[in-house]
Amino acid sequence: MSTLVFVDLKPNASDVKNMTDYLREVVPDTRSFEGCQDINIYLEDDGQGVVMVEHWDSKSHYEKYLAWRIETGVMDKLGAMLAEAPIIRFAENTGA
Repeated sequence: MSTLVFVDLKPNASDVKNMTDYLREVVPDTRSFEGCQDINIYLEDDGQGVVMVEHWDSKSHYEKYLAWRIETGVMDKLGAMLAEAPIIRFAENTGA
């Protein structure tokens, strides 16, 4: 079964454009990472948040990806643009 991952980001007010530009830059590598089926990034209507909706082969594939992003410094750069810690939620496909 596949895993759905929601990542909620709350950027600093002055960093919304910087964050969306940075995400556009790094998302192609996400899409080509083993186990990534799809990723879409949404800006909330009020511009106060960014929501990433990701489909992965499994939670363990996502965890390997996240470890790689931490190791390569992407999460540090992204974290510097955030007003609060990201919220990551997982949902497993029930097949129903």
